[in-house]
Amino acid sequence: MTNAVNWFEIPVKNYDRAKKFYTTVLASEITDHPMPEENIKYGVFPHDIEKNGIGGAIVEGEGQNPTKDGCIIYLNGGDDLSEPLDKVEYSGGKVTMPKTSIGDWGFIAQFIDTEGNRIALHSMS
Repeated sequence: MTNAVNWFEIPVKNYDRAKKFYTTVLASEITDHPMPEENIKYGVFPHDIEKNGIGGAIVEGEGQNPTKDGCIIYLNGGDDLSEPLDKVEYSGGKVTMPKTSIGDWGFIAQFIDTEGNRIALHSMS
C-alpha cells in the first residue's frame, strides 16, 4: 500500500456554494461529474490520476450531511498555507485553528467551510 488514503468525499448541502468556496480558497478548479440518475451533484478536486495521486470530491445528495465532528481531511495548502487560509473567511468559512507549526512536518490550520464541515490545510511553510 502506497497511501492510506486514496479518495475522499466532502458532503455539502449547496453544491454551487461549496464549489465556489473551494475553487476560491484553493485557487483551483473543481470538475463537475453529476450523476443525474441518482440525483447527485459531484465535483472532483484536481489530482494526478496517472501517478495514483490522492483525489477527492464534493458531493450533494441524499444522505450527504456536513459535520464539524468526526474525521478531519487535510487538503494541500500549497507552498504556504497562509494563502488559502486567508481566503477562508472572505469566502464564507470560519478559521477555527490559525496557521500552527508542527515542527519538522510543516504547518497546519483548520476551518469550517460554508457547509459546516471541519476541514484542515497542511503545507511545509
